[in-house]
Amino acid sequence: MNMKIKWGILGLGKIANKFAHDLQLSEDAELLAVASRAIDKAKAFSENYNAAFYYDSYEELCKNPEIDVVYIATPHTFHFENTMLCLKHGKSVLCEKPMGINTDQVERMIQEATSRKLFLMEGIWTRFLPSTVKLIELLKEKAIGDVLFMEADFGFYAPFDAQSRLFNKKLGGGSLLDIGLYPIYLSLLVLGLPDTVKALARLTATGVDSYCAILFDYENNAKAVLQSTLEAHTPTEATIYGSKGIIKLHSRFHQSEKLSLLKEGIPEQVFELPFTGHGYVHEIEEVNRCLRTKQLESDKLPKKLSLDLIKIIDRVKEEIGLQY
Repeated sequence: MNMKIKWGILGLGKIANKFAHDLQLSEDAELLAVASRAIDKAKAFSENYNAAFYYDSYEELCKNPEIDVVYIATPHTFHFENTMLCLKHGKSVLCEKPMGINTDQVERMIQEATSRKLFLMEGIWTRFLPSTVKLIELLKEKAIGDVLFMEADFGFYAPFDAQSRLFNKKLGGGSLLDIGLYPIYLSLLVLGLPDTVKALARLTATGVDSYCAILFDYENNAKAVLQSTLEAHTPTEATIYGSKGIIKLHSRFHQSEKLSLLKEGIPEQVFELPFTGHGYVHEIEEVNRCLRTKQLESDKLPKKLSLDLIKIIDRVKEEIGLQY
């Protein structure tokens, strides 16, 4: 492909606006079409971000033959059906996290993409930020020796509203799927799959978690202590403790622009690692690269990693009695 990768966006909420903004920062990408259930919203969005086409039908967007890849930014519980719709129309997909709300959905999405030889990736944008790249580099170098344990939290206060996407069970509400995914993903990146999963939560009147505390235990005896909440603003930091030092991802760790390395007897090293735009352009460039090189998945965020992630989330859901 010598021409720009042509993108469609399906679902035009807050995240879609940030994503569309960052699409314009990529020289290899073009926002071609957008779709919303409301035609006025689609028209306004297309005008704001210079999209050539707008639709009030997701299927009509998928039928546009010029689109190379679709970014799905609808509520959690619609990710499966929206992704399957795109794949069945021959479109590659970048699906906002969580890719599905259970393991069965993610497995079926992966099977569909594989059988059709289409690119599929979960939109865990934090994976492609400079701070995450630096973290992985330091861990590979054994800069802090063997990882002994880690802790990460993510919390903000959201007033209870039974109809909002954060608390509505039909929209996949709760802290676990919305923000608890980030600490879990980081633990997967640092320590891999846990052997033992323990979790406790506080559930709302709508049956979703407003607070979740998670403990992972690993075969090598490492530990991960993780928290997510919609009840209070928390530090939203991540700290990784090793046998020879400590790495800290400063707030908010999932989009951190500052990383510290602390080792005994050595002055603290601080790495300033700014991201571009809202931070989404880094994953956009990765998708563009994969499509240009005809890769069906990113080696930085392969489909197996997304499958491992949802399997862990399902184990946490079982521990806290959360069902969708």
